[in-house]
Amino acid sequence: MEVLARLAGVALIAIAPVCAAQTPAPAYPTKPVRMVVPFAAGGGVDIIGRIAASRLSEELGQQVIVDNRVGAGSTVGTDIVAKAPPDGHTVLFTNNSIAYNPALYPKLPYDTMRDLAPVGLAGTTASVLVVHPSVNAKSVAELVALMKAKPGQLNYGTGGVGGAVHLAFELFESMAGVKATHIPYKGVGPALIDTVGGRVHLMMAGLPPALSHIKTNRLRALGVSTLKRASSLPDVPTIAESGVPGYEYITWYAMLVPGATPKPVVTRLNQSLVKVLASADVRDKFLQQGVDAESSSPDKFAALLKQEIDRWGKIIKAAGIRGE
Repeated sequence: MEVLARLAGVALIAIAPVCAAQTPAPAYPTKPVRMVVPFAAGGGVDIIGRIAASRLSEELGQQVIVDNRVGAGSTVGTDIVAKAPPDGHTVLFTNNSIAYNPALYPKLPYDTMRDLAPVGLAGTTASVLVVHPSVNAKSVAELVALMKAKPGQLNYGTGGVGGAVHLAFELFESMAGVKATHIPYKGVGPALIDTVGGRVHLMMAGLPPALSHIKTNRLRALGVSTLKRASSLPDVPTIAESGVPGYEYITWYAMLVPGATPKPVVTRLNQSLVKVLASADVRDKFLQQGVDAESSSPDKFAALLKQEIDRWGKIIKAAGIRGE
């Protein structure tokens, strides 16, 4: 939570039940809630979204159904929610990509800050730099040396151009002064499968989908992307402490709804999400995936989102990256 507060320049609230809204909320929900995940099944957003959806179903008294809508760097699924009826029965569960897309796709079919209403954060996690065991590098420093000796000869997989995995590795290349060949896939899951299979040399993977492969030695973890070591991988050093000083990349997960959703409905969703994230079973399941449960008010998340859009817009434009 301290890291994200520093990143955003805003104070996030701790995970704790919030007070009931003073304005009587409309009857909600009155039918199953559709949770659109704009990424393929098996990736980090999908894994964390499904954990949250299961407990939200109990909290809301209606089934929360996960609907994977993949395409154009998460903009397809995001657009579906932006144009859905603003009654709280269609929600978006996504990650940082929502902050990257305004710069990656200048002609987005929606306005992020106008057509979507933030509900709140759900969690944060590190990415982890992994290599296939066949790669002759057992530390970040050794990998950097190898990449400098063989510029462009190693390749790395991502879930697509301009996604979180891609930008995390672009930042690594820039700060380490190295270059690898980018192999974009249609989803993080397929990219990770090919890295495990040795068809791709390395990857800056999210912890949730990569953790099991690391623990079974099918992937070698060289460093985590946060400034502090991950509690789920305490023996793996940070990238910053092992070869690339100052490197930091944080993935966050969050929920949003259509922009015109009534405030009492947004408040109810936020209260339910905060309560779910405070539950011991969800916190434990998140931690098993390398994710720290974190919540915020809608306003605090809105401030974070705006700052992230501005921050990454400058980085993406400077790097000349365009979405596909």
